[in-house]
Amino acid sequence: MKPPFELKKFCLVLLIGMLIFSLAGCSTCSKAVVRNQSQLQEYPITTDVFTTLQRTVVPGPKPTVKISLDEVSKYKQYGYGNWTFGDPLDSVTRTDIMPAFYDGTTVTKKVKLLSFFTITDIHITDKESPNQLIYLQRLHPKLPVGASLYSGIMLYTTQVLDAAVQTINALHKQNPFDFGISLGDTCNSTQYNELRWYIDVLDGKVINPSSGAHFGADTIDYQKPYQAAGLDKSIPWYQALGNHDHFWMGSIPVDYGPRKDLRQSYISDKVFATADILTNPTIINNHDYYMGVLDGSTPYGDIKYAGPVVDFKIPPKVIPDLNRRSLLRTEWMKEFFNTSTNPPGHGFNLADANNGFACYSFVPNPAIPIKVIVLDDTQRDDDGSLDIHGHGFLDQERWDWLKKELADGDAAGQLMIIAAHIPIGVEVTAPKSEMGWWTDPKNAVTLPDLIAELQSHPNLIMWVSGHRHLNTVKAFISPDPVNVPEKGFWEVETSSLRDFPQQFRTFQIYLNSDNTISIVTTDVDPAVKDGSLAAISRSYAIAVEQIVGADIYGFNPTQDPTIKPMPTGSYNAKLVKKLSPAMQAKMQKLGKE
Repeated sequence: MKPPFELKKFCLVLLIGMLIFSLAGCSTCSKAVVRNQSQLQEYPITTDVFTTLQRTVVPGPKPTVKISLDEVSKYKQYGYGNWTFGDPLDSVTRTDIMPAFYDGTTVTKKVKLLSFFTITDIHITDKESPNQLIYLQRLHPKLPVGASLYSGIMLYTTQVLDAAVQTINALHKQNPFDFGISLGDTCNSTQYNELRWYIDVLDGKVINPSSGAHFGADTIDYQKPYQAAGLDKSIPWYQALGNHDHFWMGSIPVDYGPRKDLRQSYISDKVFATADILTNPTIINNHDYYMGVLDGSTPYGDIKYAGPVVDFKIPPKVIPDLNRRSLLRTEWMKEFFNTSTNPPGHGFNLADANNGFACYSFVPNPAIPIKVIVLDDTQRDDDGSLDIHGHGFLDQERWDWLKKELADGDAAGQLMIIAAHIPIGVEVTAPKSEMGWWTDPKNAVTLPDLIAELQSHPNLIMWVSGHRHLNTVKAFISPDPVNVPEKGFWEVETSSLRDFPQQFRTFQIYLNSDNTISIVTTDVDPAVKDGSLAAISRSYAIAVEQIVGADIYGFNPTQDPTIKPMPTGSYNAKLVKKLSPAMQAKMQKLGKE
Protein backbone atom coordinates (compact mmCIF):
# COMPACT_ATOMS: atom_id res chain seq x y z
CA MET A 1 0.00 0.00 0.00
CA LYS A 2 1.37 3.43 -0.95
CA PRO A 3 1.76 5.94 1.88
CA PRO A 4 -0.83 8.72 1.77
CA PHE A 5 0.20 12.05 0.25
CA GLU A 6 0.03 13.89 3.61
CA LEU A 7 2.45 11.36 5.16
CA LYS A 8 4.92 11.80 2.28
CA LYS A 9 4.59 15.57 2.62
CA PHE A 10 5.25 15.32 6.36
CA CYS A 11 8.33 13.17 5.81
CA LEU A 12 9.66 15.59 3.21
CA VAL A 13 9.20 18.54 5.57
CA LEU A 14 10.85 16.56 8.37
CA LEU A 15 13.87 15.69 6.22
CA ILE A 16 14.27 19.30 5.08
CA GLY A 17 14.02 20.43 8.68
CA MET A 18 16.66 17.94 9.78
CA LEU A 19 18.93 19.11 6.96
CA ILE A 20 18.50 22.75 7.94
CA PHE A 21 19.16 21.85 11.59
CA SER A 22 22.33 19.96 10.73
CA LEU A 23 23.57 22.81 8.55
CA ALA A 24 22.79 25.25 11.32
CA GLY A 25 24.79 23.09 13.71
CA CYS A 26 27.72 23.12 11.29
CA SER A 27 27.48 26.87 10.90
CA THR A 28 27.79 27.20 14.66
CA CYS A 29 30.98 25.15 14.50
CA SER A 30 32.12 27.14 11.49
CA LYS A 31 32.76 30.13 13.69
CA ALA A 32 36.08 28.36 14.20
CA VAL A 33 36.58 27.73 10.50
CA VAL A 34 37.88 30.43 8.19
CA ARG A 35 35.44 31.02 5.36
CA ASN A 36 38.18 31.93 2.89
CA GLN A 37 41.20 29.66 3.06
CA SER A 38 43.35 32.35 1.43
CA GLN A 39 42.80 34.50 4.54
CA LEU A 40 44.23 31.92 6.93
CA GLN A 41 46.73 33.31 9.40
CA GLU A 42 50.21 31.80 9.50
CA TYR A 43 52.79 32.27 12.24
CA PRO A 44 56.25 32.13 10.70
CA ILE A 45 59.28 32.01 12.99
CA THR A 46 62.22 34.39 12.87
CA THR A 47 64.75 33.79 10.09
CA ASP A 48 67.60 33.47 12.60
CA VAL A 49 67.58 29.97 14.08
CA PHE A 50 69.99 29.18 16.90
CA THR A 51 70.56 26.45 19.45
CA THR A 52 71.58 27.11 23.04
CA LEU A 53 75.17 26.54 21.89
CA GLN A 54 74.91 29.98 20.25
CA ARG A 55 72.64 31.85 22.68
CA THR A 56 70.23 31.24 25.54
CA VAL A 57 66.94 32.68 26.77
CA VAL A 58 67.53 34.33 30.13
CA PRO A 59 64.56 35.40 32.30
CA GLY A 60 64.65 38.92 33.70
CA PRO A 61 64.87 39.59 37.43
CA LYS A 62 61.88 38.52 39.48
CA PRO A 63 59.55 41.51 40.02
CA THR A 64 59.02 42.77 43.54
CA VAL A 65 55.25 43.25 43.24
CA LYS A 66 53.51 39.97 44.02
CA ILE A 67 50.59 38.90 41.87
CA SER A 68 48.67 35.66 41.43
CA LEU A 69 49.01 33.31 38.50
CA ASP A 70 45.58 34.16 37.09
CA GLU A 71 46.31 37.91 36.90
CA VAL A 72 47.65 37.47 33.38
CA SER A 73 46.69 40.99 32.32
CA LYS A 74 49.10 42.38 34.94
CA TYR A 75 52.16 40.36 33.89
CA LYS A 76 53.55 43.01 31.58
CA GLN A 77 52.58 45.89 33.87
CA TYR A 78 54.68 44.57 36.75
CA GLY A 79 57.54 43.14 34.69
CA TYR A 80 56.67 39.44 34.76
CA GLY A 81 57.77 37.38 31.80
CA ASN A 82 60.60 39.66 30.65
CA TRP A 83 63.64 37.99 29.11
CA THR A 84 66.73 38.65 27.06
CA PHE A 85 69.12 36.59 25.00
CA GLY A 86 72.13 35.50 27.02
CA ASP A 87 75.51 33.87 26.56
CA PRO A 88 75.94 30.54 24.80
CA LEU A 89 75.68 27.38 26.91
CA ASP A 90 78.73 25.19 26.44
CA SER A 91 78.49 21.48 25.79
CA VAL A 92 80.05 19.67 28.76
CA THR A 93 82.12 16.57 28.01
CA ARG A 94 81.00 13.82 30.38
CA THR A 95 83.06 10.68 30.94
CA ASP A 96 81.33 9.45 34.12
CA ILE A 97 80.72 5.96 32.73
CA MET A 98 84.20 5.62 31.21
CA PRO A 99 87.19 4.00 32.96
CA ALA A 100 88.79 6.24 35.57
CA PHE A 101 92.02 6.51 33.57
CA TYR A 102 90.30 7.58 30.34
CA ASP A 103 91.69 10.68 28.68
CA GLY A 104 89.78 11.72 25.58
CA THR A 105 91.51 15.03 24.93
CA THR A 106 93.00 13.87 21.63
CA VAL A 107 89.95 11.90 20.51
CA THR A 108 88.15 13.14 17.40
CA LYS A 109 84.75 12.38 15.93
CA LYS A 110 85.18 9.84 13.13
CA VAL A 111 81.73 8.95 11.73
CA LYS A 112 78.31 10.45 12.37
CA LEU A 113 76.03 7.50 13.06
CA LEU A 114 72.68 9.11 13.79
CA SER A 115 70.95 12.48 14.12
CA PHE A 116 67.53 12.93 15.67
CA PHE A 117 65.39 15.23 17.81
CA THR A 118 63.08 14.70 20.76
CA ILE A 119 60.00 16.71 21.71
CA THR A 120 57.86 15.92 24.71
CA ASP A 121 55.17 17.04 27.14
CA ILE A 122 53.51 19.40 24.71
CA HIS A 123 50.23 19.15 26.64
CA ILE A 124 47.98 20.36 23.85
CA THR A 125 45.09 21.76 25.86
CA ASP A 126 41.41 22.35 25.23
CA LYS A 127 41.14 25.26 27.67
CA GLU A 128 37.33 25.37 27.27
CA SER A 129 36.79 21.75 28.30
CA PRO A 130 34.34 21.43 31.22
CA ASN A 131 36.24 18.81 33.26
CA GLN A 132 39.56 20.45 34.05
CA LEU A 133 41.05 21.16 37.49
CA ILE A 134 41.67 24.89 37.13
CA TYR A 135 40.36 25.93 40.55
CA LEU A 136 42.78 23.63 42.37
CA GLN A 137 45.60 26.00 41.39
CA ARG A 138 43.90 28.75 43.41
CA LEU A 139 43.74 26.40 46.39
CA HIS A 140 47.48 25.69 46.05
CA PRO A 141 48.94 28.88 44.53
CA LYS A 142 52.57 28.10 45.38
CA LEU A 143 52.66 24.43 44.47
CA PRO A 144 54.56 23.94 41.18
CA VAL A 145 52.11 21.18 40.24
CA GLY A 146 49.34 23.77 40.45
CA ALA A 147 50.74 25.55 37.41
CA SER A 148 50.19 22.35 35.41
CA LEU A 149 46.48 22.63 36.25
CA TYR A 150 46.18 26.28 35.32
CA SER A 151 48.37 28.96 33.77
CA GLY A 152 48.16 31.37 30.86
CA ILE A 153 50.40 29.01 28.88
CA MET A 154 47.29 26.90 28.24
CA LEU A 155 46.12 29.45 25.69
CA TYR A 156 48.89 28.88 23.14
CA THR A 157 49.90 25.20 23.23
CA THR A 158 49.28 24.49 19.53
CA GLN A 159 51.05 27.67 18.41
CA VAL A 160 54.17 26.81 20.42
CA LEU A 161 54.28 23.38 18.81
CA ASP A 162 53.94 25.01 15.39
CA ALA A 163 56.94 27.27 16.16
CA ALA A 164 58.98 24.28 17.39
CA VAL A 165 58.18 22.35 14.21
CA GLN A 166 59.32 25.25 12.04
CA THR A 167 62.54 25.48 14.05
CA ILE A 168 63.13 21.76 13.53
CA ASN A 169 62.60 22.23 9.79
CA ALA A 170 65.18 25.04 9.71
CA LEU A 171 67.76 22.94 11.58
CA HIS A 172 67.01 20.01 9.28
CA LYS A 173 68.03 22.13 6.29
CA GLN A 174 71.37 22.85 7.97
CA ASN A 175 72.08 19.30 9.22
CA PRO A 176 69.46 16.69 8.28
CA PHE A 177 67.73 14.62 10.95
CA ASP A 178 67.30 10.89 10.46
CA PHE A 179 64.10 10.96 12.50
CA GLY A 180 62.29 12.61 15.40
CA ILE A 181 60.48 11.12 18.35
CA SER A 182 57.81 12.58 20.62
CA LEU A 183 58.14 11.16 24.12
CA GLY A 184 54.53 11.40 25.29
CA ASP A 185 52.00 13.72 26.92
CA THR A 186 50.94 15.07 23.57
CA CYS A 187 47.49 15.69 25.07
CA ASN A 188 46.70 17.33 28.37
CA SER A 189 43.75 15.11 29.22
CA THR A 190 43.19 12.29 26.67
CA GLN A 191 40.80 14.31 24.49
CA TYR A 192 40.17 13.56 20.82
CA ASN A 193 40.40 17.21 19.77
CA GLU A 194 43.68 17.66 21.67
CA LEU A 195 45.22 14.71 19.85
CA ARG A 196 43.90 15.86 16.48
CA TRP A 197 45.34 19.36 16.98
CA TYR A 198 48.69 17.76 17.80
CA ILE A 199 48.81 15.45 14.77
CA ASP A 200 47.40 18.14 12.49
CA VAL A 201 50.09 20.64 13.51
CA LEU A 202 52.75 18.10 12.58
CA ASP A 203 50.89 17.30 9.36
CA GLY A 204 50.60 20.99 8.42
CA LYS A 205 46.81 21.21 8.51
CA VAL A 206 44.41 24.05 9.35
CA ILE A 207 44.13 24.32 13.12
CA ASN A 208 40.90 25.50 14.78
CA PRO A 209 42.09 25.75 18.41
CA SER A 210 38.71 26.28 20.08
CA SER A 211 35.82 24.06 21.11
CA GLY A 212 32.21 24.12 22.26
CA ALA A 213 30.73 27.52 21.40
CA HIS A 214 34.05 28.57 19.79
CA PHE A 215 34.00 31.88 21.63
CA GLY A 216 36.48 34.39 20.24
CA ALA A 217 37.29 32.39 17.11
CA ASP A 218 36.90 35.52 14.99
CA THR A 219 38.46 38.04 17.36
CA ILE A 220 40.82 36.54 19.97
CA ASP A 221 44.38 35.71 18.87
CA TYR A 222 44.73 32.32 20.59
CA GLN A 223 41.27 31.22 19.34
CA LYS A 224 41.66 32.14 15.68
CA PRO A 225 42.12 29.37 13.08
CA TYR A 226 45.51 29.27 11.42
CA GLN A 227 47.57 27.30 8.93
CA ALA A 228 50.23 25.17 10.59
CA ALA A 229 53.55 24.85 8.76
CA GLY A 230 53.90 21.09 9.25
CA LEU A 231 57.00 18.99 9.78
CA ASP A 232 59.27 18.56 6.77
CA LYS A 233 57.89 15.50 4.96
CA SER A 234 61.37 14.00 4.64
CA ILE A 235 61.62 13.58 8.44
CA PRO A 236 59.96 10.42 9.80
CA TRP A 237 58.61 10.91 13.31
CA TYR A 238 57.68 8.41 15.98
CA GLN A 239 55.47 8.52 19.05
CA ALA A 240 55.60 7.26 22.64
CA LEU A 241 52.69 7.11 25.09
CA GLY A 242 52.53 9.39 28.14
CA ASN A 243 50.34 9.31 31.23
CA HIS A 244 48.38 12.41 30.09
CA ASP A 245 47.59 10.61 26.85
CA HIS A 246 45.40 8.00 28.56
CA PHE A 247 44.59 9.24 32.08
CA TRP A 248 42.25 12.09 33.00
CA MET A 249 44.54 15.07 33.61
CA GLY A 250 47.38 12.55 33.52
CA SER A 251 46.33 11.28 36.92
CA ILE A 252 43.15 9.17 37.14
CA PRO A 253 41.94 6.27 34.94
CA VAL A 254 38.86 7.41 33.04
CA ASP A 255 36.94 4.13 33.34
CA TYR A 256 38.65 2.30 36.22
CA GLY A 257 39.04 5.08 38.75
CA PRO A 258 36.85 5.88 41.76
CA ARG A 259 34.91 8.59 39.90
CA LYS A 260 32.41 6.85 37.62
CA ASP A 261 31.20 9.86 35.64
CA LEU A 262 34.59 10.91 34.27
CA ARG A 263 34.00 9.72 30.71
CA GLN A 264 30.65 11.49 30.49
CA SER A 265 32.12 14.66 32.04
CA TYR A 266 34.24 15.29 28.92
CA ILE A 267 31.21 15.76 26.68
CA SER A 268 28.83 17.13 29.29
CA ASP A 269 27.40 20.64 29.38
CA LYS A 270 28.01 20.74 33.15
CA VAL A 271 31.19 22.24 34.62
CA PHE A 272 33.02 19.59 36.63
CA ALA A 273 32.80 19.71 40.42
CA THR A 274 35.07 17.87 42.80
CA ALA A 275 37.07 18.32 46.01
CA ASP A 276 40.70 19.20 46.79
CA ILE A 277 42.13 16.02 45.31
CA LEU A 278 45.67 17.37 45.45
CA THR A 279 45.40 17.02 49.22
CA ASN A 280 43.45 13.77 49.16
CA PRO A 281 42.77 11.94 45.85
CA THR A 282 40.27 9.60 47.52
CA ILE A 283 37.66 12.38 47.92
CA ILE A 284 37.30 12.86 44.18
CA ASN A 285 33.56 12.10 44.35
CA ASN A 286 32.87 15.10 46.59
CA HIS A 287 31.29 18.12 44.90
CA ASP A 288 32.90 20.96 46.84
CA TYR A 289 34.18 23.24 44.06
CA TYR A 290 33.35 23.94 40.46
CA MET A 291 36.66 23.65 38.62
CA GLY A 292 35.99 26.29 35.97
CA VAL A 293 36.93 26.85 32.33
CA LEU A 294 38.80 29.56 30.46
CA ASP A 295 36.72 32.17 28.67
CA GLY A 296 37.79 32.15 25.01
CA SER A 297 36.08 35.46 24.38
CA THR A 298 38.57 37.33 26.61
CA PRO A 299 42.10 38.38 25.57
CA TYR A 300 43.75 36.74 28.59
CA GLY A 301 41.57 33.65 28.91
CA ASP A 302 39.82 34.74 32.10
CA ILE A 303 38.71 31.96 34.44
CA LYS A 304 34.95 31.55 34.78
CA TYR A 305 32.60 29.12 36.52
CA ALA A 306 35.14 28.37 39.27
CA GLY A 307 34.70 28.39 43.03
CA PRO A 308 32.82 26.79 45.92
CA VAL A 309 29.62 25.08 44.83
CA VAL A 310 27.67 26.89 47.54
CA ASP A 311 28.46 30.22 45.86
CA PHE A 312 26.50 29.28 42.73
CA LYS A 313 22.71 29.59 42.63
CA ILE A 314 22.58 27.68 39.33
CA PRO A 315 25.09 25.02 38.26
CA PRO A 316 27.33 26.56 35.55
CA LYS A 317 27.11 25.11 32.06
CA VAL A 318 29.02 25.23 28.78
CA ILE A 319 28.23 24.26 25.19
CA PRO A 320 29.05 20.53 24.95
CA ASP A 321 31.31 19.19 22.21
CA LEU A 322 31.66 15.55 21.13
CA ASN A 323 35.18 16.29 19.91
CA ARG A 324 36.17 16.60 23.56
CA ARG A 325 35.55 12.90 24.12
CA SER A 326 38.18 10.93 25.99
CA LEU A 327 40.06 8.39 23.90
CA LEU A 328 40.70 4.85 25.00
CA ARG A 329 44.33 3.80 24.79
CA THR A 330 43.46 1.76 21.67
CA GLU A 331 41.68 4.71 20.03
CA TRP A 332 44.56 7.05 20.85
CA MET A 333 47.07 4.74 19.16
CA LYS A 334 44.92 4.15 16.07
CA GLU A 335 44.52 7.89 15.50
CA PHE A 336 48.19 8.02 14.44
CA PHE A 337 47.23 6.17 11.25
CA ASN A 338 45.11 9.19 10.28
CA THR A 339 48.08 11.26 9.19
CA SER A 340 49.78 12.64 6.09
CA THR A 341 53.35 12.40 7.44
CA ASN A 342 55.54 9.33 7.75
CA PRO A 343 55.61 6.59 8.77
CA PRO A 344 51.93 5.57 8.91
CA GLY A 345 51.10 4.90 12.55
CA HIS A 346 54.27 6.73 13.61
CA GLY A 347 55.73 3.53 15.03
CA PHE A 348 52.57 1.82 16.20
CA ASN A 349 51.14 -1.10 14.23
CA LEU A 350 47.44 -1.81 13.95
CA ALA A 351 47.58 -5.22 15.62
CA ASP A 352 49.20 -3.79 18.74
CA ALA A 353 46.97 -0.70 18.60
CA ASN A 354 43.90 -2.93 18.73
CA ASN A 355 45.30 -4.44 21.94
CA GLY A 356 46.57 -1.19 23.43
CA PHE A 357 50.18 -2.41 23.43
CA ALA A 358 52.20 0.78 22.94
CA CYS A 359 55.70 -0.70 22.63
CA TYR A 360 57.69 -1.19 19.43
CA SER A 361 61.21 -0.90 18.06
CA PHE A 362 62.72 0.39 14.83
CA VAL A 363 66.06 0.76 13.11
CA PRO A 364 66.38 4.32 11.74
CA ASN A 365 69.08 3.49 9.20
CA PRO A 366 69.58 -0.12 8.06
CA ALA A 367 73.24 0.65 7.35
CA ILE A 368 73.89 1.68 10.96
CA PRO A 369 73.55 -0.91 13.76
CA ILE A 370 71.45 1.19 16.13
CA LYS A 371 67.99 0.16 17.30
CA VAL A 372 65.48 2.41 19.09
CA ILE A 373 63.26 0.61 21.62
CA VAL A 374 60.09 2.62 22.31
CA LEU A 375 58.77 1.53 25.69
CA ASP A 376 55.43 2.29 27.34
CA ASP A 377 56.37 2.62 31.03
CA THR A 378 53.17 4.33 32.19
CA GLN A 379 50.78 2.70 34.64
CA ARG A 380 47.90 0.48 33.56
CA ASP A 381 44.38 1.87 33.51
CA ASP A 382 43.14 -1.14 35.50
CA ASP A 383 45.96 -1.34 38.06
CA GLY A 384 43.59 -0.56 40.93
CA SER A 385 45.68 2.26 42.38
CA LEU A 386 43.88 5.20 43.97
CA ASP A 387 47.06 7.27 43.78
CA ILE A 388 48.05 9.74 41.07
CA HIS A 389 49.00 7.71 37.99
CA GLY A 390 52.33 9.34 37.21
CA HIS A 391 54.62 6.50 38.31
CA GLY A 392 56.97 4.35 36.25
CA PHE A 393 55.52 0.90 35.68
CA LEU A 394 55.88 -2.26 33.57
CA ASP A 395 53.35 -5.06 33.56
CA GLN A 396 54.57 -8.57 32.85
CA GLU A 397 53.88 -8.39 29.12
CA ARG A 398 55.91 -5.20 28.68
CA TRP A 399 58.69 -6.43 30.96
CA ASP A 400 59.04 -9.69 29.00
CA TRP A 401 58.95 -7.74 25.73
CA LEU A 402 61.69 -5.35 26.87
CA LYS A 403 63.99 -8.16 27.97
CA LYS A 404 63.57 -9.87 24.60
CA GLU A 405 64.21 -6.65 22.67
CA LEU A 406 67.42 -6.08 24.63
CA ALA A 407 68.59 -9.66 24.13
CA ASP A 408 67.77 -9.54 20.43
CA GLY A 409 69.71 -6.29 20.09
CA ASP A 410 72.78 -7.85 21.70
CA ALA A 411 72.51 -10.92 19.46
CA ALA A 412 72.20 -8.76 16.33
CA GLY A 413 75.18 -6.61 17.30
CA GLN A 414 73.07 -3.46 17.61
CA LEU A 415 73.60 -0.46 19.84
CA MET A 416 70.34 0.40 21.58
CA ILE A 417 68.45 3.47 22.74
CA ILE A 418 65.36 3.17 24.96
CA ALA A 419 62.76 5.91 24.45
CA ALA A 420 60.11 6.08 27.17
CA HIS A 421 57.96 8.75 28.73
CA ILE A 422 58.95 8.24 32.37
CA PRO A 423 62.63 8.44 33.40
CA ILE A 424 64.22 6.07 35.91
CA GLY A 425 66.46 6.62 38.91
CA VAL A 426 65.94 10.39 39.17
CA GLU A 427 63.10 10.37 41.71
CA VAL A 428 62.67 8.64 45.04
CA THR A 429 60.39 5.65 44.66
CA ALA A 430 56.63 5.87 45.13
CA PRO A 431 54.71 6.73 47.25
CA LYS A 432 57.21 9.42 48.31
CA SER A 433 57.17 10.76 44.76
CA GLU A 434 54.30 10.95 42.29
CA MET A 435 56.81 10.37 39.49
CA GLY A 436 59.00 7.67 41.03
CA TRP A 437 58.99 3.99 40.15
CA TRP A 438 55.80 2.37 41.44
CA THR A 439 56.44 -0.10 44.28
CA ASP A 440 53.10 -1.91 44.10
CA PRO A 441 53.36 -5.70 43.58
CA LYS A 442 51.43 -5.30 40.32
CA ASN A 443 54.62 -3.77 38.91
CA ALA A 444 56.42 -6.68 37.26
CA VAL A 445 59.88 -5.42 38.18
CA THR A 446 61.45 -3.35 40.93
CA LEU A 447 63.63 -0.39 40.02
CA PRO A 448 66.88 -2.08 41.18
CA ASP A 449 66.06 -5.18 39.15
CA LEU A 450 65.20 -3.08 36.10
CA ILE A 451 68.51 -1.22 36.30
CA ALA A 452 70.40 -4.51 36.79
CA GLU A 453 68.77 -5.92 33.66
CA LEU A 454 69.62 -2.81 31.64
CA GLN A 455 73.22 -2.92 32.80
CA SER A 456 73.52 -6.55 31.73
CA HIS A 457 73.25 -5.35 28.13
CA PRO A 458 76.47 -3.48 27.24
CA ASN A 459 75.02 -2.38 23.90
CA LEU A 460 72.50 -0.11 25.63
CA ILE A 461 73.87 3.40 25.24
CA MET A 462 71.04 5.66 26.39
CA TRP A 463 67.54 6.02 27.89
CA VAL A 464 65.69 9.16 26.68
CA SER A 465 62.53 10.42 28.37
CA GLY A 466 60.28 13.34 29.24
CA HIS A 467 57.62 13.52 32.00
CA ARG A 468 59.34 15.77 34.57
CA HIS A 469 59.64 18.84 32.29
CA LEU A 470 63.38 18.98 33.02
CA ASN A 471 66.60 18.75 31.00
CA THR A 472 68.36 16.45 33.44
CA VAL A 473 71.28 14.22 32.36
CA LYS A 474 72.18 11.24 34.56
CA ALA A 475 74.90 8.61 34.38
CA PHE A 476 74.20 4.96 35.20
CA ILE A 477 77.71 3.81 36.02
CA SER A 478 78.60 0.16 35.44
CA PRO A 479 78.37 -2.10 38.51
CA ASP A 480 81.95 -3.10 37.61
CA PRO A 481 83.46 0.09 36.18
CA VAL A 482 87.02 -1.25 36.20
CA ASN A 483 86.53 -4.46 34.23
CA VAL A 484 83.33 -3.84 32.23
CA PRO A 485 82.71 -0.08 31.99
CA GLU A 486 80.62 -0.71 28.87
CA LYS A 487 77.76 -1.80 31.16
CA GLY A 488 77.17 1.85 31.97
CA PHE A 489 74.64 3.95 30.04
CA TRP A 490 73.28 7.50 29.95
CA GLU A 491 69.84 8.90 30.66
CA VAL A 492 68.80 12.17 29.01
CA GLU A 493 65.56 13.98 29.79
CA THR A 494 63.93 16.56 27.52
CA SER A 495 62.00 19.48 28.99
CA SER A 496 58.40 20.33 28.15
CA LEU A 497 57.30 22.49 25.23
CA ARG A 498 54.63 23.85 27.56
CA ASP A 499 56.56 25.03 30.64
CA PHE A 500 59.72 27.11 30.69
CA PRO A 501 62.26 26.64 29.20
CA GLN A 502 59.93 25.34 26.42
CA GLN A 503 62.67 23.47 24.57
CA PHE A 504 63.30 20.39 22.49
CA ARG A 505 66.54 18.44 22.15
CA THR A 506 68.77 17.37 19.31
CA PHE A 507 71.05 14.33 19.39
CA GLN A 508 74.03 13.49 17.20
CA ILE A 509 75.73 10.15 17.81
CA TYR A 510 79.32 9.72 16.63
CA LEU A 511 81.83 6.91 16.41
CA ASN A 512 85.08 8.36 17.71
CA SER A 513 88.65 7.79 16.59
CA ASP A 514 89.28 5.54 19.63
CA ASN A 515 86.12 3.47 18.89
CA THR A 516 84.16 5.02 21.74
CA ILE A 517 80.73 6.56 21.18
CA SER A 518 79.89 10.23 21.74
CA ILE A 519 76.30 11.39 22.16
CA VAL A 520 76.12 15.14 21.58
CA THR A 521 72.85 16.47 22.95
CA THR A 522 71.78 20.11 22.67
CA ASP A 523 68.77 22.07 23.91
CA VAL A 524 66.95 24.26 21.40
CA ASP A 525 64.56 27.17 21.97
CA PRO A 526 61.83 27.57 19.33
CA ALA A 527 62.82 30.53 17.12
CA VAL A 528 59.82 32.68 18.00
CA LYS A 529 59.25 35.98 16.22
CA ASP A 530 58.73 39.07 18.37
CA GLY A 531 55.03 39.62 19.01
CA SER A 532 53.99 36.17 17.81
CA LEU A 533 51.69 33.94 19.82
CA ALA A 534 54.57 31.59 20.61
CA ALA A 535 56.54 34.60 21.89
CA ILE A 536 53.63 35.52 24.16
CA SER A 537 53.58 31.96 25.44
CA ARG A 538 57.31 32.14 26.23
CA SER A 539 56.76 35.29 28.31
CA TYR A 540 53.84 33.63 30.11
CA ALA A 541 55.98 30.54 30.81
CA ILE A 542 58.69 32.73 32.33
CA ALA A 543 56.07 34.59 34.37
CA VAL A 544 54.75 31.30 35.73
CA GLU A 545 58.27 30.32 36.76
CA GLN A 546 58.74 33.69 38.48
CA ILE A 547 55.41 33.46 40.34
CA VAL A 548 55.45 29.77 41.32
CA GLY A 549 59.21 29.26 41.59
CA ALA A 550 59.58 25.66 40.44
CA ASP A 551 63.19 24.47 40.68
CA ILE A 552 64.17 23.74 37.09
CA TYR A 553 67.82 24.62 37.63
CA GLY A 554 69.08 22.11 40.17
CA PHE A 555 66.24 19.77 41.09
CA ASN A 556 67.88 16.57 42.34
CA PRO A 557 65.72 14.75 44.92
CA THR A 558 67.97 11.67 44.91
CA GLN A 559 71.11 13.79 45.50
CA ASP A 560 72.74 12.01 42.57
CA PRO A 561 76.29 13.32 42.05
CA THR A 562 76.07 12.67 38.29
CA ILE A 563 73.14 15.11 37.95
CA LYS A 564 74.56 18.57 37.42
CA PRO A 565 72.94 22.03 37.71
CA MET A 566 71.10 23.27 34.63
CA PRO A 567 71.82 26.95 33.88
CA THR A 568 68.67 28.69 32.64
CA GLY A 569 67.02 25.26 32.88
CA SER A 570 69.12 23.88 30.00
CA TYR A 571 71.97 21.37 29.80
CA ASN A 572 74.15 20.56 26.79
CA ALA A 573 76.60 17.68 26.87
CA LYS A 574 78.87 15.34 24.97
CA LEU A 575 78.32 11.95 26.61
CA VAL A 576 81.07 9.39 26.08
CA LYS A 577 80.38 5.64 26.16
CA LYS A 578 82.83 2.73 25.91
CA LEU A 579 81.80 -0.17 23.67
CA SER A 580 82.28 -3.86 24.28
CA PRO A 581 85.20 -5.48 22.42
CA ALA A 582 82.77 -7.15 20.00
CA MET A 583 81.02 -3.87 19.18
CA GLN A 584 84.32 -2.05 18.85
CA ALA A 585 85.38 -4.55 16.19
CA LYS A 586 82.07 -4.21 14.38
CA MET A 587 82.02 -0.42 14.49
CA GLN A 588 85.67 -0.22 13.42
CA LYS A 589 84.73 -1.99 10.19
CA LEU A 590 81.88 0.49 9.75
CA GLY A 591 84.31 3.37 10.11
CA LYS A 592 86.44 2.00 7.26
CA GLU A 593 83.57 1.63 4.79
